[in-house]
Formats: sequence, structure tokens, C-alpha cells
Amino acid sequence: MTELQNPWIDLRFLTEQHRETLRLLARDERIWEYTKTLLLTETYDQQFDKYFEEALVTANTGGQAYAICDAVSGAVIGMTRVYDVDQRVGKATIGHTWYTPAVWGKVHNKACKLLLLTFLFETLRLERVDFKVAGQNIRSQKAVMKIGALPEGVLRRYSLRNDGTPADTHFFSILGGEWHERKQKLQELVCSLVD
Repeated sequence: MTELQNPWIDLRFLTEQHRETLRLLARDERIWEYTKTLLLTETYDQQFDKYFEEALVTANTGGQAYAICDAVSGAVIGMTRVYDVDQRVGKATIGHTWYTPAVWGKVHNKACKLLLLTFLFETLRLERVDFKVAGQNIRSQKAVMKIGALPEGVLRRYSLRNDGTPADTHFFSILGGEWHERKQKLQELVCSLVD
């Protein structure tokens, strides 16, 4: 994998240097409202450290975790991962993506997905990129469809939230043969958010 950049986003390899900045950003309960990935309780620091360590390990298994940075200010605004990379089959998953609420609805998420998808389809020549979204996270499901991913179905009680309750997972994907058209629409969407 490689670090990626466009006029709006820098995707930097996640390193230990990002831990404390991301820990502070991730304390905003609005980020986890629909996922319960991190619970803002007395065990938050332990949960965050486990979450961060899992992200660091992604690079050891053929994927990559990134700190998402604003390209203009250089400020860290979130994180994302590419994981479950299978070069033989030609597929990968983008997920564990979150942003500080200050950039919600702005160009950042679309620009980030444009960077990642372009790299995965055009450099790695993958045939499939998928997204797995918590069933209760309607906002993220809409965001994934807005960038051009198609819904494939729901796996019921597919995982557990951090609080131990079962969670359904919605699957979405973009295929290599669809990428050219999806890329054009995503580029138009990015441009519309910066005009």
C-alpha cells in the first residue's frame, strides 16, 4: 500500500504518532452513536488502545490503516482502513472509517473514498471493493450509496458491538467494471462540494 493525496485529503500511514490525537478526536460521542464501536465509559482508554492496535496490525495482513488528514491544514480529522485484501481474488474492504463531526457533510469523505477507490481499482487492479456498515448506522449507509456502492444484502446478527449487543451488517460493493462510471460521478460530487 502507499500513502495517498489529493487537494483535499492526505492519507498517511497510521503510526504510533497518531494515537493521542485520534484518541482525543474519537472522544466525541456523535462518532459512535450508531456503531457503539467505542463506548465513552471509564474503560474508553483501554477500548481505544485495543481499537488502535488492531488498526496498526492491518498493515501486517496485507492491508493498511490510515490517519485521514486535511490537505490544507494538515490536521488529523479521522481514520480509515483497507483490509481483507485478497490479490488472488482481486478484492478488498474499506471500512472502520470515521471523521470528526466538524467535517461531516463536507468534501472530505468523498475525496477520501475517491483516493482509495482509484488506488484499489487502477493501481492494484482489484475487481471488487466492498463496505460493511452497521445496520443501525443509516447515515453511513447513505454515505456509502452516495459514493456509488450498491447494496448487496444484510447479514443478520453478524457481529457484536462493544457493549455486547448483536448487530446486523449491511454489505455494499463496487465492481471493477462499474468503476469508470462511479468514478465520474464521485469526481462530480467532490467538485460540487468545493465550488
